[in-house]
Amino acid sequence: MNLDAAHGVAVREFPLKRGHGFADYLLYVGGEAVGVIEAKEVGTTLTGVEGQTEKYSAGLPDLLPAPVRPLPFLYQSTGVETAFTNRLDPDPRSRSVFHFHKPETLSRWITSEPVYLPRVDGRPDPLSQRPASFRTRLLTFPDVPEAGLRVAQVRAVRNLEVSLRDNRPRALIQMATGAGKTVAAITSIYRLIKFGDASRVLFLVDRDNLGRQALKEFQQYVTPDDGRKFTELYNVQRLTSNKLDPVARVVITTIQRLYSMLKGEADLPPGAEELGLASMSELLREPARRSPSCARTSGRRRATSSSTSSST
Repeated sequence: MNLDAAHGVAVREFPLKRGHGFADYLLYVGGEAVGVIEAKEVGTTLTGVEGQTEKYSAGLPDLLPAPVRPLPFLYQSTGVETAFTNRLDPDPRSRSVFHFHKPETLSRWITSEPVYLPRVDGRPDPLSQRPASFRTRLLTFPDVPEAGLRVAQVRAVRNLEVSLRDNRPRALIQMATGAGKTVAAITSIYRLIKFGDASRVLFLVDRDNLGRQALKEFQQYVTPDDGRKFTELYNVQRLTSNKLDPVARVVITTIQRLYSMLKGEADLPPGAEELGLASMSELLREPARRSPSCARTSGRRRATSSSTSSST
């Protein structure tokens, strides 16, 4: 077993302590054990598998090097679906992920500085003695400063952070036109990066002109505690090609370009980002309509599209 073969190494069928069985894969990063993978057949429901990986995480032999025990990074996967549990979180829970994290990402998480949390019954909070995850850092955010913000903006940012702290990562901010949604969003992004150490934030728009406007807002935004412009502190990239800047902390792009990148395309058709989503859908279907192999289905697609439009 050569743990120096790469920065990240997965060891198959690894024997654990007595009573803990064999881990399907034991994950090493930088020569130290950091997590496990439990592999299941395609179609297996992963909901009940988390407990199995928790058992593995606690069974690492004592003589093996590990920066955190029990092992913090737990994966359950069928090869089609993958679930992940980060035991560095205050309230660890399994959640779906698109793929396994890179070794560099796990290394950054495992070497993160701990944060101070209030003592519990006169003793240090155990979370204060472990690397701080993003969700742990959420517990330490200072209150939202009210200076320079409208009441609705302050309330929106505060409530968003409450939702994230409560392990409810999906949230919707609804504000009237002209109420300052973009400024509220930038305020939240600034706090997530500065206090939460968010590695990158996606700012998604449906037309390119809105992306240009958003970039101007970031360039004009004065941070409330530092006094400098947002773009003087953090790199903000507005995508004009399907290439991501690795040092960008905020990436502004259209839904159309994001979809193109997820499909692995080299770039978008000219002018595609200035179209509304309905027009973009028509543009992407146009080559298919010209293809003889799609002639039989294109009419049915148009009929479905028409009936959907009339119903809304």
